[in-house]
Amino acid sequence: MKIAIAGAGAMGSRFGLMLHQQGHEITLIDQWPAHIEAIRENGLIADLNGEMITAKMPIYAPEEIAGLDQEVDLIIALTKANQLDAMFNDIQSLINEDTHVICLLNGLGHEDVLAKYVKKENILLGITMWTAGLEGPGRAKLFGTGEVELENIEPAGEAFARKVTDIFTEAGLNAVYSTNVKHSIWRKACVNGTLNGLCTILDCNIADLGAQPVSEKMIRTIIHEFAIVAKTEHVELDEEEVFNHVATTFDPNGVGLHHPSMHQDLIKNNRLTEIDYINGAVSRKGDVQGIDTPYCDFLTALVHAKEGILGAQ
Repeated sequence: MKIAIAGAGAMGSRFGLMLHQQGHEITLIDQWPAHIEAIRENGLIADLNGEMITAKMPIYAPEEIAGLDQEVDLIIALTKANQLDAMFNDIQSLINEDTHVICLLNGLGHEDVLAKYVKKENILLGITMWTAGLEGPGRAKLFGTGEVELENIEPAGEAFARKVTDIFTEAGLNAVYSTNVKHSIWRKACVNGTLNGLCTILDCNIADLGAQPVSEKMIRTIIHEFAIVAKTEHVELDEEEVFNHVATTFDPNGVGLHHPSMHQDLIKNNRLTEIDYINGAVSRKGDVQGIDTPYCDFLTALVHAKEGILGAQ
């Protein structure tokens, strides 16, 4: 299959490499010039569970795609949420009537962006529990195991979604075809909607957030706002189960000492965040439905103010 990885950072490198190893024709697309240059010169160098692998795959900047005479069967979207629209605007020449897209981004509402570029029956949504890291331009560190859960958003897309499930599993990505991926997406969004924004504003790791007596009320209130808005999209979240799931991350012997991705983006790397696609998405959806979401509203505003103070780009 001809597959483009739209966002060939850490996770995109994992998917690209594993699918390349299975014999698929992979095109990497990324915005980091040094990353592009390194892969063009040396290939993608990956430490895959302790085995050093070098894979030669073509890689382009998004703005270079229009100059190619190329179309693909599948695009795997792994950009930052706030880069998705611009990425697909640049790579439209890859898309034909039969091109499908699977979106594996964190956050909510990405199908609305993708519907500008591909038919709804060609859109798949999913979440991934794989991990990945970059040790530098063109160098990926890929350890551990994970899985992918995916589903078509329109009934007409089921056959292709099941085909992608098989292709991913054959490549070792452990895909599962879901009949309710939106529940999993909203549940994961609750984790991001509590830990990411709060740790970013408080400039702390997950364990430090969990250790504060006031954290439980903040987290439960944010989860409640997510749950009441999710219900308008026919997604039922068990708020107690979600809170307990979030609370397991506080353990310093687990991921508690980790700084969430939004903290890394803004505090460490001075980059704009994905807040508009997490808490901000709940705020927007709540406005449409006449549902008050004061904690999500305020947290979104605080993160944007922090971006402005730090001059994030």
